[in-house]
Amino acid sequence: MAKVIAITNQKGGVGKTTTSVNLAASLVATKRKVMLLDLDPQGNATTGSGVDKNNLDSSIYDVLVGDDETLSCRVSTNAGFDLLPANGDLTAAEVVLLELENKEFRLKNVIDRIRNDYDYLIIDCPPSLNMLTVNALVGSDSVMIPMQCEYYALEGLAALLGTIEKIKISLNPELEIDGLLRTMFDPRNSLSNDVSRHLIERFKSKVYRTIIPRNVRLAEAPSHGMPVLEYDRRSRGAVCYLALAGELIRRAEQEAKEVATPA
Repeated sequence: MAKVIAITNQKGGVGKTTTSVNLAASLVATKRKVMLLDLDPQGNATTGSGVDKNNLDSSIYDVLVGDDETLSCRVSTNAGFDLLPANGDLTAAEVVLLELENKEFRLKNVIDRIRNDYDYLIIDCPPSLNMLTVNALVGSDSVMIPMQCEYYALEGLAALLGTIEKIKISLNPELEIDGLLRTMFDPRNSLSNDVSRHLIERFKSKVYRTIIPRNVRLAEAPSHGMPVLEYDRRSRGAVCYLALAGELIRRAEQEAKEVATPA
């Protein structure tokens, strides 16, 4: 049964989509079966996976609010993971969902049908708290929070944690924070190091040991419609996302052992 991870941050430009695409590709490289769900109307995870968002017969919009129960929009990517693609049509879903019954559970109902087919389901969320993000959090087991180590990121983090707690109390009691991922990290920047230390002091083991650096190859890869692992597997960005996938798997295995072992 798949572990479902929502990759979200209400602040834009923190490496959310970059993390979604490259983590999916890296998990595939470890022989896991993965689906990436693009829940952002910008469709950047779709184009970053090598799929033309402007030439889709159907998209995740049709899955959420239409009659695509067979997931006919599902496509296989060259990187080896399956994708539920998105484009601008998804913008209308925000309005349509508000008129539907059980609007917060539309994505969860889809996930429940397919989670036995995969090891990991990765959801790329929009950079805002709207009904799409709520659907992602209700349908997920855990949340990964990419963030830059800067002052304003800390302010945004407090708001996001409050939102996650509200979803946990009211709609998804199983929801947990998987971890905080430091992205676009520059160790020469004293503020980055200060914020990083603060995060470790405050959240301890919830902060991933893996750090994603600023990396030219990582920035170039989306324009070629490739995860960085395809574009340049020897780059620092590729190595770090492979390390993140390994850390994620080890954490999951450790959690499974703890559950299986009586106290």
